[in-house]
Amino acid sequence: MGINFVKQITNPMRNTLFLLGSLALVVVMGVGCAGVEQKMGRGIANVTEVTRGGEFERSVEQEGIFGGTDVGFATGVVRGINHTLLRTGVGAYEIATAPLPPYGPVLTSHLSPRPQYGDFYHPRKWSDAIFDNDRLAGFSGGDVAPWFPFSHFRVFDN
Repeated sequence: MGINFVKQITNPMRNTLFLLGSLALVVVMGVGCAGVEQKMGRGIANVTEVTRGGEFERSVEQEGIFGGTDVGFATGVVRGINHTLLRTGVGAYEIATAPLPPYGPVLTSHLSPRPQYGDFYHPRKWSDAIFDNDRLAGFSGGDVAPWFPFSHFRVFDN
C-alpha cells in the first residue's frame, strides 16, 4: 500500500478568462443606450406587480363601480388576477429581452406601459431622506411605506 501523489494541474488562465468574460458581458449589457435601460426598468417594475397589487386594486375598484355590487367585485377579482399575471409575464419577457431591440413596450393593446393604480390613489414621492431634505427639522411628508402592498398611508396629506 503506497501513497500515490497525484500532481493537480491548475489553470489560472481559465478562471481569469471566465471572470473577464463575465465582466465584459455585464459591461456590455449595463452600458448602452437608453432603450435598454428603459426596457429593463419597465420589466423590473412589471415583475414586481405581484407584490405591488396595483392592477388587482384597480380592477376590483373599476368592476365594483361599473359592474355593480352583485357581480362586479367577483369579476374584478378575476380580472385583477388575470392582469397581474399578464403584467408579471410581460415584465419577465422585457427583462429577458432587454438587450435586444425593439425597446418599446409590448402588449399595449391589453396593458398600459405604466403601472396602474386605482382612481382613489395617486402615488406621490416617498417620505425619505432623499426627497425630504427638511426631515431633520421635523417636516416631511409623502408615502410612508410605498413598497408594502396596499399601503397608502401618507403623512401631511392635503
